[in-house]
Amino acid sequence: MKVAASSLRKGAVVDMEGKLYVVLTVDNIHPGKGTPVTQLNMRRISDGVKVSERYRTTEQVERAFVDQRNHTFLYQDGEGFHFMNPESYDQLVATEDVIGDAAPYLQENMTVQLSTHNDVPIAIELPRTVVLEIVETEPSVKGQTASSSYKPAVLSNGVKTTVPPYITVGTRVIILTEDNSYQERAKD
Repeated sequence: MKVAASSLRKGAVVDMEGKLYVVLTVDNIHPGKGTPVTQLNMRRISDGVKVSERYRTTEQVERAFVDQRNHTFLYQDGEGFHFMNPESYDQLVATEDVIGDAAPYLQENMTVQLSTHNDVPIAIELPRTVVLEIVETEPSVKGQTASSSYKPAVLSNGVKTTVPPYITVGTRVIILTEDNSYQERAKD
């Protein structure tokens, strides 16, 4: 489907000469003289190469149809990361390039949003938070106040974060997946 270049937003997927690109930033530039243009900064999905393109605001761009659905993470092996559509029970395999930084957070039976194009996974969106256990942290120092300082800790998935001083090894905590930050103690 062709759309005006100026109508694209961050996260849109466009098809240029048979290759898929995800839009990273959109700048609509209106000079005092001349034709307004739209500057698109994009990343090619197949290999991660970043490109920058300029279009007149009236030019048309081919927008790719991306299917976004919930999928259940099953397991990881040498082939990649295996997901199942809970409605049709179809299984998809996503490569490590598609999963990227999300890999440590994937847990068995976790529901994630998987974006596909022609039944090929192209992007993943994790749940906002996950519950993980602290496996390594420094002992708390007496007299340290909880509000002013945080100490380094290692989570059960190997990711490093910082936690308040009263958190000890074995404590289950809620972690924000977008930036690996501590939210609160898990209530379980």
